[in-house]
Amino acid sequence: MSTIPIPEGSLFGPDNLPYGVFSTPGTAPRVGVRVGEHVLDLGVALGDDVFARPSLNAFMAQGIDRWAEVRRQVADLVVSDVPDAALHPVAEVQMHLPIEVGDYVDFYASEHHASNLGRILRPNSSPLLSNWKHLPVGYHGRSGTVVVSGTDIVRPCGQYLTPESDSPVFGPSRRLDVEAEVGFIVGVPSPLGTRVSVEEFAERVFGVVLVNDWSARDIQAWEYVPLGPFLGKSFATSISAWVVPLLALDAARVTRPAQQPTPLAYLHEKQPWGLDIDLEVRWNGQLVSRPPYREMYWSPAQMLAHLSVNGAATRTGDLYASGTVSGPGKDQRGSFMELTWGGEEPLDVGGRPSTFLEDDDEVVISATAPAAGGGRLGFGEVRGRVLPART
Repeated sequence: MSTIPIPEGSLFGPDNLPYGVFSTPGTAPRVGVRVGEHVLDLGVALGDDVFARPSLNAFMAQGIDRWAEVRRQVADLVVSDVPDAALHPVAEVQMHLPIEVGDYVDFYASEHHASNLGRILRPNSSPLLSNWKHLPVGYHGRSGTVVVSGTDIVRPCGQYLTPESDSPVFGPSRRLDVEAEVGFIVGVPSPLGTRVSVEEFAERVFGVVLVNDWSARDIQAWEYVPLGPFLGKSFATSISAWVVPLLALDAARVTRPAQQPTPLAYLHEKQPWGLDIDLEVRWNGQLVSRPPYREMYWSPAQMLAHLSVNGAATRTGDLYASGTVSGPGKDQRGSFMELTWGGEEPLDVGGRPSTFLEDDDEVVISATAPAAGGGRLGFGEVRGRVLPART
């Protein structure tokens, strides 16, 4: 038996307790909780077979009362002795995709991001389209290309226009971009033909991950009219390995100003709220942006209500993301499209003028939030390196 060492100031202390799926050499993937610099094997520590499975889905489907019960059990364990067989150093485990992804929906919930793109792409028009403040705009992505942090990303190929031609060409994307986002994972499903209200959010959503919704801007620009993103988005979406439970984020909850115009009834919140999550984006190790999630216009509860208002079913493991997180400052923009203003204002990245991603570039997105005990809790990171296109 051992007491889990938790370094002072750790982002993974008892106020956090994020879930993940891990394996050690010669063993199958299973569910664990990160505590300090160790992973606690929940199947061994709690003796429950639901944690011996290679995803969180079965546990998430058990609902909020069970989530709270297990959180209390783990919180008691981490301040007492645990079986040695249940503890593994983080540096010695392999992390896996923590969920079986049901569906994937990506929103466009940052007014700063949407306005920036509007100014870049439609300089002679209003930055926001007429529907933007009436509903959370989104698109349905491809769940089969959601990958865990650390997975290399092959540069996509597709059709796009070049400055030299009025007809499309085919080839590797020249404008490969990132989108720093926050994602939400549905635990308790809702049947086809029903709606999830904004008040049900905490009973439905299990936890939060970081998301990098990789984007081929040139492919996207050619294809998106009239039906929206398709191949420019569907080649890869990366998520963090650790799922921070919603139950850990009470101290991160903040109030937001009332929305104007007032949303329709199914989107109306008596007290508009958000989450005080600070993101950081590093390009080849260099910090280039600090997007603030608290600046988002649409809340995660409103996004869930909107995606189900037509009666669409939700499933355990459904992932929906916020869209690019951007703030009012230039150093708070969550995409390179914004940071370089469509490629017109290159950044100095390691002495290289940079606009969009080159082969072998690496992007790391991390985040922290206030913790209940007064410190900070961490979300880990979502990391990805660009590999050359396979032509």
